[in-house]
Amino acid sequence: MNKRIIVSSIAMVLAGSAAVLAAQAPGPQQPMTFFVTSTTPTGSGNLGGLAGADQICQNLAAAVGAGNHTWHAYLSTQATNAGPGVNARARIGAGPWYNAKGVMIAANVGDLHGDNQRDRNNIQKANMLDEKGQIIKGAGDMPNQHDMLTGSDSDGRAFPAGLDTTCNNWTDATDDHRAMLGHADRTGGGNVSWNSAHMSTGCSAPKLVQTGGAGHFYCFAIN
Repeated sequence: MNKRIIVSSIAMVLAGSAAVLAAQAPGPQQPMTFFVTSTTPTGSGNLGGLAGADQICQNLAAAVGAGNHTWHAYLSTQATNAGPGVNARARIGAGPWYNAKGVMIAANVGDLHGDNQRDRNNIQKANMLDEKGQIIKGAGDMPNQHDMLTGSDSDGRAFPAGLDTTCNNWTDATDDHRAMLGHADRTGGGNVSWNSAHMSTGCSAPKLVQTGGAGHFYCFAIN
């Protein structure tokens, strides 16, 4: 066989192999744009309001090198004499959102909340990671900490004024108030909602622990 033909054939094989390897190689990991708080200052329902909760998200993100994003807490507030309520879904940006290991949590707000089709999000225990990439303890773990503060209905919206679902708009750590909670692992209590599973029995840290929580909440990058 002509040497030129042999060399040409080898080159074609190598080029084809390189193309296959390039197609199979994983792309760069998406930066983290979602996490569950690993800790909060008090472990209670007093987060310093929405501004304080956002700052907690920002500080935790900055500690792991993700402070280049602007972070908001997934929390609703209720209307008061001081102003209207705020819907959690309206304050988290447009998506998509990825956890600390680059797994997509949801492509957009509609998918996150199942607006057009149920279970379009990827919220499950294996993907509910804190900012350090650690899985949040859930049902069956010791201790169970799957309760997430949200103050929201299943659509990510605030409850009507007069109900007690936000620890006095995230400023109260007593047991005179309560909060709506979601289940990060979507397990337990006959309600698998990630954002609206059941009410807390109070807003103090011990009461949040009592039902399976630790004052955790979701953080989303809005940019």
